[in-house]
Amino acid sequence: MKIALAGAGAFGEKHLDGLRNIDGVEVVSVIGRTLDSTQAVAAKYGVAHATTELAEALALPGLDAVILCTPTQMHADQAIQCMDAGKHVQVEIPLADSLADAEAVLAKQQQTGLTCMVGHTRRFNPSHQYLHRKFSRGEARVQQMDVQTFFFRRRNINAKGEPRSWTDHLLWHHAAHTVDLFAHQAGPIVQAHAMEGPPHPELGIAMDMSVQLKSESGAICTLSLSFNNDGPLGTFFRYICDTGTWIARYDDLVTGKEEPVDLTGVAVSNNGIELQDREFVAAIREGREPNSSVAQVMPCYRVLGGLEAQLSGN
Repeated sequence: MKIALAGAGAFGEKHLDGLRNIDGVEVVSVIGRTLDSTQAVAAKYGVAHATTELAEALALPGLDAVILCTPTQMHADQAIQCMDAGKHVQVEIPLADSLADAEAVLAKQQQTGLTCMVGHTRRFNPSHQYLHRKFSRGEARVQQMDVQTFFFRRRNINAKGEPRSWTDHLLWHHAAHTVDLFAHQAGPIVQAHAMEGPPHPELGIAMDMSVQLKSESGAICTLSLSFNNDGPLGTFFRYICDTGTWIARYDDLVTGKEEPVDLTGVAVSNNGIELQDREFVAAIREGREPNSSVAQVMPCYRVLGGLEAQLSGN
């Protein structure tokens, strides 16, 4: 399977690391914003073709699929561009930064029948997979999820601390992880409310946000997000359940008493990004809908659209 990777930044390299471990996959092109840096990433991973134009990569002979790790504002248009070219596509989270754009991607997928998957990595982290199986077997039931998503981002920088060309967003990007995961673990969301703090004077985005959710099962979720947190960074999920408490930190899981949970055997890898890419490749090969397909995650973006309307007073 021949894959092109668009977006040669910090997250693009995470995908390139994961794709290395999947049999029968060849990355044939890396697409980036500037040619020199893109060529450097391509050389690092042994990829022969580097370009700044997605259309150029889409025209390569034998290309099967594209993974988009480009700025959020480009996701929807580029996903549609890939499907118009007859290519399967995986879009990194978030699918879009507006509900209308997200719906347009779903419409294109339904029109073409191609695989279109969104990078909702929390569905794939072994920590969350372990708990999802426990919930599916009826061994536990979520009562509350308490989630903290904390970063220190008062400038436009990426996960490596390098300058980035676009502005991140707490609602459409970081809240999307938790909104989708909560529904995945506890059932469809029936109530949602949000509040935000003052906007950054230069970035123009809210730097602090609080989101409250309720699922049809009666479970609730409290999500706190901040780009102002000068302390431990990342996202921490506390699952308060009827038969236990667990804390998930990306791919790791502990009990409420900080006792490590053995995740051996949950998946073939302990890397959520690699597992996400394995699902994308397997779904294409098997001709089936992937976990985290655009159709499966669309309820998340409809909730986000409603929250955005609340925050804007509409």
